[in-house]
Amino acid sequence: MARLTVESDDAYLWLEDLDDADAARWVRDRNAETEAALTGGDAFAALRGEIRRVLDAQDRIPYPGWRGDHLYYNFWTDAAHPRGVWRRTTLDQYRRPEPEWDVLLDLDALAAEEGENWVWSGVTVLRPGHGRCLVSLSRGGGDAVVVREFDLGRRVFVEDGFTLAEAKSDVGWIDADHVYVATDFGPGSLTSSGYPRTVRRWRRGTPLASADIVHEGHADDVSVWAAHDPTPGFERDFVGRGLDFFRRESYLLTEAGERIRIAVPEDAKWDVRREWLLVRLRSPWSVAGVTHPAGALLVTRFDAFLAGEREMTVLFRPDGRTALSGHVWTRHHLILATLVDVKSRLEVLTPDGAGWRREPLPGVPEFDHSRVVDTDPDNDDAYLLASEGFLQPATLRLGQVGGAVETLKQAPASFDADGLAVRQFFATSADGTRVPYFVVGDPHAPGGPTLLTGYGGYEISLTPQYSGVIGRGWLARGGTYVVANIRGGGEYGPGWHRAAVRENRPRAYEDFAAVAADLVTRGITTPERLGTEGGSNGGLLMGVMLTRYPSLFGAVVAHVPLLDMRRYHRLLAGASWMAEHGDPDVAADWAFLRRYSPYHNVRGGQAYPPVLLVTSTRDDRVHPGHARKMAARLREHGHEVSYYENVEGGHGAAANNEQRAFVWALTLEFLWRKLAGPAHALPRQVSPVGANRSGRSPGSSRSH
Repeated sequence: MARLTVESDDAYLWLEDLDDADAARWVRDRNAETEAALTGGDAFAALRGEIRRVLDAQDRIPYPGWRGDHLYYNFWTDAAHPRGVWRRTTLDQYRRPEPEWDVLLDLDALAAEEGENWVWSGVTVLRPGHGRCLVSLSRGGGDAVVVREFDLGRRVFVEDGFTLAEAKSDVGWIDADHVYVATDFGPGSLTSSGYPRTVRRWRRGTPLASADIVHEGHADDVSVWAAHDPTPGFERDFVGRGLDFFRRESYLLTEAGERIRIAVPEDAKWDVRREWLLVRLRSPWSVAGVTHPAGALLVTRFDAFLAGEREMTVLFRPDGRTALSGHVWTRHHLILATLVDVKSRLEVLTPDGAGWRREPLPGVPEFDHSRVVDTDPDNDDAYLLASEGFLQPATLRLGQVGGAVETLKQAPASFDADGLAVRQFFATSADGTRVPYFVVGDPHAPGGPTLLTGYGGYEISLTPQYSGVIGRGWLARGGTYVVANIRGGGEYGPGWHRAAVRENRPRAYEDFAAVAADLVTRGITTPERLGTEGGSNGGLLMGVMLTRYPSLFGAVVAHVPLLDMRRYHRLLAGASWMAEHGDPDVAADWAFLRRYSPYHNVRGGQAYPPVLLVTSTRDDRVHPGHARKMAARLREHGHEVSYYENVEGGHGAAANNEQRAFVWALTLEFLWRKLAGPAHALPRQVSPVGANRSGRSPGSSRSH
């Protein structure tokens, strides 16, 4: 296999250096230019204020998480708590319009006390017992975190407790005195992707350096992991290696230290719950004389599978319109979530001895998009269900499988939806594939400013959601909003994703271009009034639209984008994405990457739409050098480019609601000016509800 050396003729390589004074000065100059051009005047201030009110609204739903102790946990930010508070309450209190919350940790107070810009990054509560937890805090919003043990009863960090210095760590409880920890142990302890290469069993009161290694990976793996399942009567330990972004090698770890291979396909997702093993296929699997298709969900008894039995029961089989989007256990049941042409369906499966009984999940509205927020499988068959639509504010329901369903919270509207509608269309891509997309706006006022967004990667689906930010900042102005469900995503299962990886990546871009053209054909907008926005892998999509399909758009915005496909694998977590994109050091791979790499396809003498690039100095997942170098090269060739780099915020490009409001106001102001002319005053709005949109190259998470 022919391998290449890294290009040495990159004139803007110096912009990758985060400690370089000239690079920092370049960033300050670009920021100043962008702020001067876009943020002056009453229109921008009003827009930013409207978005901030949405993000800080007191009447938005405080989405809870369950920890197994029958309490409702929530992490909350607002104007009075910009960094946030972690809190909990009872069900009786949560039912009230204004619950009484027990504040466990106030990040604003902690940051002030310690002089740190702490950003909440999640928590792991000890099970059983629920008296201790491991809190992850980020400086400025990056993926690297500090981990500290916290006493939930005394509301204090545990002196001499489990504590980890800043790193991209993975840590989880075994019992009250032991944790599994994967972290940076010094030179040679990380993979080429920048994640831990060893995972250890750490006993309370002993030095971290003396913790015993329980599993070890290779330098070219993505990461290693270990997990303890504390389910009473089914306590088990698992370890494994992440071979690439989609493949892993997994083992049951016995008390004697023996590793027993869980012999499912490396690219399959698996889940063990009590006596059951679930296997979700990404590629076809022939087992016991039967070939199961990619996208199928299979179940068998775990102990029997380890003993060599291979009789599998099919719980879900995909078809041309339907894909599995997720599953979650309750104590006695399995809830399946599917997408039918990107519309959600949920059902309950129950083992009854002879097989698995299937029923609709109670409380699911017919037309909204619904998802299970949480279950408590150690204790009962309760579930929290959230339902929303592009124009329908969210409703949170509490249900019991086989029992009653109760509405707990209902968010008010944050913008006036009168006269607006949601429509779904299908565009035809270059190879004849039908590509669905949603159009939100006034169907009787075509030809206006339109914002098209997409992602198209990592088997991540874009589903309908209610966004007060888009509603107030775009729809209320008279704009139209469009979401494209292109290949590379998971809207139609693994095949939809696999159709646009590596050398087939351009299919995702052809899909998106087909949607853009279809919007014009249908008279919904014109190229001059069509803008597009995407983040992370969606930012790469934006870069390709800019350089390969410039005539389709009037303006382009890329947030925290991946743009230099020659060096992406050498920057931060980039090596972990080579299974998706390819290895630029392999000549055959670079041959297809080179054809679409936005940074390498900037040309002079060609008309490009104006572009806004937004990133963060603290993004330790997609390096800000991608956006910096792209802006510099566009400027070199005389193209209109605006650039803004937040000094913090990680991969979300914002560390708090003030920064989020600024970034989104900047984005929507830029698009409106380019697509509709000078900004107009915002119309009067109704009561706000929270909204948050973000993109992640490798997945996303929400912590309560």
